[in-house]
Amino acid sequence: MYELRIVRERRTGYPMPRAALQNSSAVASVFHEHFGRLDREQFVILLLDAKNRSLGFHVVSTGILDASLVHPREVFKVAILANAAALIALHNHPSGDPVPSAEDRVITGRLAAAGSLLGIRVVDHLIIGEDRYFSFADAGQLDERSEQQSCAAERSASNRVLP
Repeated sequence: MYELRIVRERRTGYPMPRAALQNSSAVASVFHEHFGRLDREQFVILLLDAKNRSLGFHVVSTGILDASLVHPREVFKVAILANAAALIALHNHPSGDPVPSAEDRVITGRLAAAGSLLGIRVVDHLIIGEDRYFSFADAGQLDERSEQQSCAAERSASNRVLP
């Protein structure tokens, strides 16, 4: 027999704005400090309510220097339990270069497809680098149909500077 409970942690040390996060730059600036201290990849989801206000965040996986194991089941399990209407996926590249890898594109497409099926929007997937970030939504590459965008568009979009 299993019992599921939702526990709302009230810890300090994780400043999370309750106001709606208006754009990718705002999300990147909130998580830049969190990811800046890590020496390996970490995949995090930011859970959002129907008005795009933060419900909290969850560390899905911590990987190795250049990879992190992510499965849609683990991402959406938490989102469902938290009654999230949407989520933003984030992970870091410890190398400092936020240009997405082929694996990053694949998992983004899988998450978007799973979210569509479950009715939980994947608003964005951000890759945080040393002083830049990449946003799949800003680059128009959020869904599986957009994976064929050119590398030139990726490179220009990845040159955004963190505030």
